[in-house]
Amino acid sequence: MRYLLVAILTLHIAALPLAAQDEDPPSMMEQGMRQFFEGLLLEMEPAFDSMRGFMEEMGPALTDLMGQIDDWSVYETPEILENGDIIIRRKPESELPEENLPQIDL
Repeated sequence: MRYLLVAILTLHIAALPLAAQDEDPPSMMEQGMRQFFEGLLLEMEPAFDSMRGFMEEMGPALTDLMGQIDDWSVYETPEILENGDIIIRRKPESELPEENLPQIDL
């Protein structure tokens, strides 16, 4: 998400001189800024590609997970174990507000 924000901001700033083009050539400062942001975009491109690959691979699984869990507030913060496993524990019922307690139909 942070990379996307940086890219949008970079493109916006890089486009400013284009939108305000007069008959004067760009100043040295404008040329330097344009080169700086073009370089930044080139440096960030591999991160964008890896993020895109991650979302293409994990997107369907995350969507399925979101559909299986009704209320995220009944779970603790995820915990990463030394072996890399991620555990998401359910909060004890004493900590849950009454509206989040499971209803048992008899």
